[in-house]
Amino acid sequence: MKQIVEKHPLAIRWLHWISFPLLTIMIWSGLMIYWANDVYRLGWNDTTLVHFFPDWFYKILSLPQRLSEGMALHFFFMWLFALNGIIYVVYLLISGEWRILVPNRHSLRDAIRVTLHDLHLRKDSPPQGKYNAAQRIAYSGVILMGAGSLVSGLAIYKPVQLGWLTSILGGYEWARAEHFWLMAAFVFFFIVHVIQVMIAGWDNFRSMVAGHTLVAVREASDDGE
Repeated sequence: MKQIVEKHPLAIRWLHWISFPLLTIMIWSGLMIYWANDVYRLGWNDTTLVHFFPDWFYKILSLPQRLSEGMALHFFFMWLFALNGIIYVVYLLISGEWRILVPNRHSLRDAIRVTLHDLHLRKDSPPQGKYNAAQRIAYSGVILMGAGSLVSGLAIYKPVQLGWLTSILGGYEWARAEHFWLMAAFVFFFIVHVIQVMIAGWDNFRSMVAGHTLVAVREASDDGE
């Protein structure tokens, strides 16, 4: 027998789904801006192993020659992305939801056990509440990444007016690099997140849409046991 149990409050669901299109637009418009000076790569000296991004990538997505459009979109939706994130953090603090989201002193150990279980290298996994240890670390990390993206974005958006902030981040070039790699981290998180949702199944997805989940309960026998 299964029972309907409330899982995600309405505010959490709304803020979660609002963040998805906002983040998508931020990454898309960010690529339009990055196209004008795509300097980042993996390699050393004159040797390049991976270049972000090859010319064919820009052409397929029709990104070249759209710098001004990218800047307009990026700097407009930046404020909406920031506002959504601030409301989310404030809600976590006021509602007390942060207590079940922020990692505790056992989270790192349990996250390793969760990962080994997901990779089928361990049979049992740690007890899971609303979020398991790996989710606590990942979701809290995303909040910090969002804050870092906002701060580094402001530093390269207004490097003169906010010169003190740009200096704290190591200068304009360092701030730009930090902003880029945070974007890459968001893309990586999104891919892993979608895969995990698919693995977890329909009920997990439904809980973030409708707010409830189905939990198996044992029916009481006639003798009361």
